[in-house]
This record gives sequence, C-alpha cells and structure tokens, in this order.
Amino acid sequence: MEDPSPPGASRSTAESAKRDVPAQPGVIGIVLAAVLTFALTQGSWQWFSAYIGVTLLALVFSSYRLPRWTPGLRSAYLRNLVAFSMVIGLCVAITLAPALQRWGWLFPMPDTRDGCPELGRYASLQTEAALAELAGRDGAALARAREAHRHEAVADCLSATTTRWLPVYGAGAAVLVGLGAWALDRARVRKE
Repeated sequence: MEDPSPPGASRSTAESAKRDVPAQPGVIGIVLAAVLTFALTQGSWQWFSAYIGVTLLALVFSSYRLPRWTPGLRSAYLRNLVAFSMVIGLCVAITLAPALQRWGWLFPMPDTRDGCPELGRYASLQTEAALAELAGRDGAALARAREAHRHEAVADCLSATTTRWLPVYGAGAAVLVGLGAWALDRARVRKE
C-alpha cells in the first residue's frame, strides 16, 4: 500500500516533532542553579561574573530550544517561554553587574550611588584613627592603608546598591527576550 502523503511530509513532521520537545529540559535548571549560586556570593561584582554570564548565555542558546509555538495561556510553549526568558534575564543581569557597579551612566538610578563616596571617606578616617601610631613612623604606609580601605568600602557600597537593582535589569531583559521569542515563533508558525 502506498503512502498518500507528499514525499517531504514525513520529514517535516519529524522536524516538527523535534521542535515540539525541548532539546535538554534539565539545562535550564542547571543554569538557574549556577546563576543563583554565583549571584548570592558576597563581595564586589568582579569582571569574571561577566564571563560567567556570557558562558551561561552561550550554554542556554546552544543547548535549549523552545517547543513549537501554540496559542493559549496554559500551553507548554508559554511555560517554557517564561522559564527560558527568566533564566536569560538572570544571565544578562550577572553579565552586566560589574559594568553597572562601575559605570554611573549605565546605572542612572537616582540617589543610589551618592552615599558611596562619603562611606569611603569615613572608612579612610576610621583606618587613620585605628593606625594613628603609623603616622609618625611611616606616612606612606598609612596613606596606602587609608586608600585601600576607602576603595574597598566604596566598592562594597556600589556592589550592594547594584545587587539591589539587578532584578530590575534582569526582569527587563526577560520581558524583552520573552516578547521577542514569542513574536518570532508566532510569525514562524503562521508562515508555515
């Protein structure tokens, strides 16, 4: 008995079936765990976090595919899209954190960074008071200690401020990724 379907139909059906199921559903959970573990560490945001964020983004984009777009608020597509977008948002926030901490033009939240320089001056004065006996013997060592403590206090203040605002940047990235992926997938399905 001959198959009545067109010659390419079985291949496109197999490709559609592949697209309906995510390639590796556990990858999203692994990436989320890695991002949260890194995000909850203490201290100033270092440039290595940008590398980790980019690496996690590459991992997600290379090994995870959204299922085929289907309409409806309770569809598997929408659940996967929300999870995918939120993980991408977290990865973007981790990637941007060092830049947000260091560059005021990228992090223009009013009244968030203003107190950090004063906190640094206070830490510098505390160091001078604690090491007052060095003032007469080694003024250069005292100046280096004051500057190191000032720098550390400012970096910690900026880090804490940045961490407080990271969810805003992460949520914004998640919304943009989610809307973009939804629009592209919807257009792709309509075109087919």
